[in-house]
Amino acid sequence: MQNCTIGRLTIGSGQPIRLMGVINCSPESFFSGSFTPEDQIRRRAEQMIGDGADLIDLGARSTAPNCPFLSIEEEIERVEAALGQLDGSGITISVDTMHPAVLEVCLRHEVHALNDIRGLADPALAALAADAGLPVIAMAANQIPGDPKGVPATLQALQTVIDRCELAGINDVVLDPAVGLWTAERTVEDDWALCTHFASFTALDYPVLAAVSRKTFIGDLLNKPAEGRLAGTLGVTMQLLKAGAAMVRAHDVPETRDLISVYQKMGGQA
Repeated sequence: MQNCTIGRLTIGSGQPIRLMGVINCSPESFFSGSFTPEDQIRRRAEQMIGDGADLIDLGARSTAPNCPFLSIEEEIERVEAALGQLDGSGITISVDTMHPAVLEVCLRHEVHALNDIRGLADPALAALAADAGLPVIAMAANQIPGDPKGVPATLQALQTVIDRCELAGINDVVLDPAVGLWTAERTVEDDWALCTHFASFTALDYPVLAAVSRKTFIGDLLNKPAEGRLAGTLGVTMQLLKAGAAMVRAHDVPETRDLISVYQKMGGQA
């Protein structure tokens, strides 16, 4: 497996399972518990690191279905304010954006990776990340976030993402199979299929991200809102770790760190 280095972290084969804590600067987030006001960003990030997160994923735009429109200018304002709070913290940070103008502003601060839900479909964003030497967490996408439907289409889209990374000269890559109701055509059964066949994505020889925290397909099964999906999330996450996930993106850092510790104690590894 071609491992990925983000800041001081190496992700992939032979490495510990890495944990990414989610901080949203978007009050529109589908899970209200993940929204963090600007004046609490630093404290929240430090708390997550203290609770066992290896890095923080910072986003300012909700990507939940039917979320309100947010201009690029508003996203820039939010993310720049948040990153300003984290400057000098020494915390490893990935920025969750798909817009080159937003990434340009982020690069004025201490950021260590790009998390792109469009899978570098925008050549300008790919070039900017490459020029900055940023590792990329790239989600399965052809043209819009999560547009492949089904396991074969997702595998094909991830190969397209790999090709884009190679074309741009980006070598440090983590793949995200895009679990979630990203498009109107996607169903919760599509998400269960992606999770059931998660091991097929690790066969692409790059580290793979498990990003299922409190998502709709879990709530649909359990008939619970986002606030009640922690136990279900942990159940799915354990299965994805068994299938080879190298990194977990989570809203609930202490509980997920406990899960990873138990998994590794019992002989599990990426």
